[in-house]
Parts: sequence; structure tokens; C-alpha cells
Amino acid sequence: MAKQRKLGRPTDQRRAMLRNLVTSLLKHGKIETTVTRAKETRSLAEKMVTLAKRGDLHARRQVLAFVTEETVVTELFNTAPTKYADRNGGYTRMFKVGPRRGDAAEIVILELV
Repeated sequence: MAKQRKLGRPTDQRRAMLRNLVTSLLKHGKIETTVTRAKETRSLAEKMVTLAKRGDLHARRQVLAFVTEETVVTELFNTAPTKYADRNGGYTRMFKVGPRRGDAAEIVILELV
């Protein structure tokens, strides 16, 4: 398994944060976060879209085990197979916004293509 970024949090908090970020990205289409969080979120979101493209019951249950809102999963499974049919990966895009005012952390907008 590939090495994960720890993001300065214990495992349970990190997992919860990433689940919330992925759910928000799939729900709203784009989120604003730091570069390292966006890179972790991107890989997980791409896996969720790939599972949604597969579209079978096992894939749906795998996504439901990770994404926190059932309506988001339903919407993803309804739109992803048609929206990303001709695309083999690369479902997200990152734009650098600049430094955050408080601590100068680099901020990006992560959005679905």
C-alpha cells in the first residue's frame, strides 16, 4: 500500500476529515483546502468515481462505506457513468489560489472535471 500523508492528526481524525472532504467534493463539485489535503482527497475521490463507473452493487456498498451521505452516493452513481464514460482517470483538477491569510498555507481549489 502506498504511503499516506499524516496531516498532523491521529488516524481516526484523519480518516474522518478525508471522508468529509471527499463527501463535500462529490456533493458540491469543488472545495477549497490546502495543497496536501487536496492531494490526499484527490486520490480518494478518483477511487470513488471509478467505483461509481463500475456501477454494480458491491461498488455501491464500497462507496457507501466511505462517503458519509447516501444522497451523494445516489447522485454519483446516476451521473458518473455517463459523465466520465470516455475518461480513464483524471476526474479532478486543482487550481492554486495563493497563501492563506492566517498561516500562509498554500490554498487550492479542488474540483471535479
